[in-house]
Amino acid sequence: MLQKPTIKDIARMAKVSSTAVSMALNDRPGVSEKNREKIKKIAKGIGYQPNYIAKALISRHSQSIGLIVSTIGDPFYTELASGVEKRANEKGYTMVLCNTNRSMAAEKRFIDMLRARGVDGIILATVEKRDPCVQSLIGEHFPFVLVNRLPMDPSLTNKFDFVVQDNFSGGYQGIEHLYRLGHDRIAIIAGDFKTSTGLTKAEGARKAITDFGLKIDPRLVVDCGFVRSNAFEAAKQLLVGRKNRPTAFFCHDDNMALGVREAILGEGLKIAQDIALVGFDDIDIASLIGIDLTTISHKTSVMGEIGTGILIDKIEGTTHDMVSKIVLEAKLVIRKSCGYYLHGYVR
Repeated sequence: MLQKPTIKDIARMAKVSSTAVSMALNDRPGVSEKNREKIKKIAKGIGYQPNYIAKALISRHSQSIGLIVSTIGDPFYTELASGVEKRANEKGYTMVLCNTNRSMAAEKRFIDMLRARGVDGIILATVEKRDPCVQSLIGEHFPFVLVNRLPMDPSLTNKFDFVVQDNFSGGYQGIEHLYRLGHDRIAIIAGDFKTSTGLTKAEGARKAITDFGLKIDPRLVVDCGFVRSNAFEAAKQLLVGRKNRPTAFFCHDDNMALGVREAILGEGLKIAQDIALVGFDDIDIASLIGIDLTTISHKTSVMGEIGTGILIDKIEGTTHDMVSKIVLEAKLVIRKSCGYYLHGYVR
């Protein structure tokens, strides 16, 4: 049986030390870019595969991380998990996925389970504005990173790493876009007001409403908890038998926007021509021909990749107690559902 290539084999072929090979393959500083490229080329050429079991024994790491999401049935979390898994695999880690089904009790249970099974760190995408699990993880100095959502507790400022979207700006842009298209009766299909994402999107929308002198009927603002079926029912109630129905819907995520889309079409109305529709997240399905959803780009998989990189740096001790606070830019993506290409800006 042929022996598997080793770091020593690569070192001999590259005429460098085994330490240099290790640093190059693990993207550590201390080796020139020229040697790094040469080492990686040789490793790929001879089919070198890291021995993760041996690495784990030496480093006392399991080479695994946990990802806790609210509901894997929502395409947003599927894309987030894809980004986490991609970066984890690149760094030689495996991902353990846990789905809370929007239960805070399940969040704590999964954190305890993952730690008992020896994961090196956890990515949390489930936290609510008041979340005791975050305080516990901070107090126990266990590596974790928050992605997408944040606790809204001033006492925790500067105590945790996070990667989020600029939801306030996104909420503002959604309303601004519809206003400039001539809409003043806008229904807002809101997310969960127990979460930072739902609250900050609503705050951004409220600021735009104030700035542009709009008066939004409180009955047109519905907390649908980021649940597609809730959005469908809410939209149906707002459309059926109403003389003064909304002319546009702004949804706090694309999954709910798809529910609203079903309700609009179910009432025999045309999207864009009769009712404008704007979502939030820019999930993959939003760009499909026939859906063409105008939305706020959330860079979901990128958010997962960045958060995973931060977590692994913490696990491997390369951050030296630095706290990473990353807020990704929100960007309006105009497609056909809002009516822009029918009318253009009128204000």
